[in-house]
Amino acid sequence: MAFSIYGFDLQRFVAATLAEDLGPDGVDVTSQNVIPADARFAGVMDARHAMVVAGLPIAEAFFRALDPECEVELLVEEGAQVCAGTDLLRVSGKARALLTAERSALNTVQHLSGVASLTREYVDAIVGTGAVLLDTRKTIPGLRLLEKYATRQGGAQNHRMGLWDAAMIKDNHVAVAGDIGEAVRRAVAAGIERIIVEVDHVDQIEPALAAGATHLLLDNMAPATLRGAVTLVGGRVPCEASGGVTLHTIRAIAEAGVDFISVGRLTQSAPAADVGLDFSAT
Repeated sequence: MAFSIYGFDLQRFVAATLAEDLGPDGVDVTSQNVIPADARFAGVMDARHAMVVAGLPIAEAFFRALDPECEVELLVEEGAQVCAGTDLLRVSGKARALLTAERSALNTVQHLSGVASLTREYVDAIVGTGAVLLDTRKTIPGLRLLEKYATRQGGAQNHRMGLWDAAMIKDNHVAVAGDIGEAVRRAVAAGIERIIVEVDHVDQIEPALAAGATHLLLDNMAPATLRGAVTLVGGRVPCEASGGVTLHTIRAIAEAGVDFISVGRLTQSAPAADVGLDFSAT
């Protein structure tokens, strides 16, 4: 089955990334001048430490973009947890092309696998609580669809994809609208189905629900306060905890009874996975 992410143009992404690397003249001056035109190489991409894999089909697309006849074998599934030393991908073909595509392919797999790996750590930390991990819109501009794909590979669910698929009423919206009830009523009047409302204080819960909120985001609340808020809501709408969540605090937050926990760190602060690509002459 062909790789696809809804709304993501793989060929356009590959072309733009390679163009950025190749510069205005479209030339890899090293490979072009050091590697014979007829040279062939084979290589293996491998994990240098334990990780969750994401992005291998995109790496394949980089190699095929520069050598359509190259042979690529993906050795593990997306979302797989692998140990250090695991072979991830084999590739063989024209040496110039493969060496030119190498960094773009590695950058993508390293970044997306890093996001997926960090996500899995958070997912594992709340196993058994019933809470679901969500990502956020704190993504690198231009990479949102890929980063949110990576969080799914790590076991999270996607929050809203952007400004278009749900209303999220935050403190600044409330400040301009006048009060939380008025802000929610305007969203209801506009016919918006998903209305997520950020509440900083428990006394904002009833006005938000009365006005028509369909989801509450309980922002920067300690576990004890979260438990009280969840009790007050009483299952009328889903409750999400957010704000300053870390691996050290997420378990206690989940045990407060919230339905969801959103974590910006998944995409904002994930370190790159250590992935290498070693070539050998064929």
